Amino acid sequence: MKAIDREIWRLTLPSIVTNITVPLLGLCDVTVMGHVGGATHIGAIAVGSMIFNVMYWLFGFLRMGTSGLTAQAYGRQSVSGGDGSQPSTSDILQGSLLSALLLGVAIVVLQVPLQLLTFWLMQPTPDVSALCTPYYYTCVWGAPAVLGLYALTGWLVGMQDTRLPMLIAIGQNVVNILASLLLVLVFHLGVQGVALGTLIAQWAGFAFAVGCILRSNKLKAAGHWRLKFGARHFAAHFSLLANGRVYLEIFLRTVCLVAVNLYFTSAGAAQGADILAANTLLMQLFTLFSYVMDGLAFSGEALVGKSYGAADQRQQRLTVGHLFAWGGGVAALFTAAYWIGGTAFLGLLTSDAQVVDTAAAYLPWAVLIPVAGTAAFVWDGVFVGITATRGMLWACLVAAVCFFAIYLLLSPSLHNHALWLALIVYLAVRGIVQTIYFRSLN
Repeated sequence: MKAIDREIWRLTLPSIVTNITVPLLGLCDVTVMGHVGGATHIGAIAVGSMIFNVMYWLFGFLRMGTSGLTAQAYGRQSVSGGDGSQPSTSDILQGSLLSALLLGVAIVVLQVPLQLLTFWLMQPTPDVSALCTPYYYTCVWGAPAVLGLYALTGWLVGMQDTRLPMLIAIGQNVVNILASLLLVLVFHLGVQGVALGTLIAQWAGFAFAVGCILRSNKLKAAGHWRLKFGARHFAAHFSLLANGRVYLEIFLRTVCLVAVNLYFTSAGAAQGADILAANTLLMQLFTLFSYVMDGLAFSGEALVGKSYGAADQRQQRLTVGHLFAWGGGVAALFTAAYWIGGTAFLGLLTSDAQVVDTAAAYLPWAVLIPVAGTAAFVWDGVFVGITATRGMLWACLVAAVCFFAIYLLLSPSLHNHALWLALIVYLAVRGIVQTIYFRSLN
């Protein structure tokens, strides 16, 4: 295996583990509540988890923007040591962390109107709402920790380290499980105990990340850690101002992603419980594939960003080529696995034969996901690394328009097949637009 391939998988494998562990925070809450409460308790946790998942997803620009900018600064410093004319990795860490904490505090301050808005959008039943409210008002105090960890994780990826984010994610889940079990089973705090367990895990993860970074050699590699509060230095440390375009374009791109994903679920639900259940099962195939491809994208952010910052075009082209080669191999493996064992996998997820039969009718669409989506995943990592965020935004915007147009035009005749066709086209168009945009840059 060539050195570039070893580097790709050195960064990719821990990222895959991290991606798998992230959803476990919400799953742990649901599982604990499912064994001590009824359907209403489970529903309250599910609604509360969804509120925060969507809210924090919209702030994903803190991680991605920080990752790309840090990788570029790391590449510059590895070549010239940095001349002070552009932000160092230390500057980016301070600015991104400050931005994240300020946004987190803003969420805490605005918690009441945000709660009213999200409950109005989701329309939970009164009994679920009554239980979900204390869950929300407890977990919202974790916003600064969650967003702060986004910034720290992005910085670590940019510094070519995905192992520490993996350890942080695993540690968070261990703390969450232990704290939730203690508070629910021993102190009998119910939903409030689950919320407190999540809150404790979020702040523990943030504190662990800060401690590890302070104790590591990365700050030495980043340059001197010094806060500058003079007027001419403020923008350099407040990344929402210094890198507003990058963050804004990633945010708007995420809005497109959220809109498509939420509409896919709601459109399936509108067709009945069986279709909703079938689509939910099939989307697990997408989720499994995305865990691996997101890992490749993370390595792309780090490696491509580093070579871009070092102005090493040869290394950049080499890295992109190897990322696509590995992405194609992963897509081939997943396509074969889904084609051969897709029905059996659906049977593992549910014992309801009718749901499995319904899902099997749409399985060929899910088999196409790896082929349609590989380019989009790989390009996302590359574009974050070179901070070509406008290309990411245009790709998602054009793809989202195609998604809604195809479904609205074809749903009267094709029904759920139209929904899956729209999703496959959406994934493919993202990759196609990004390919065209990347070639226009060179």
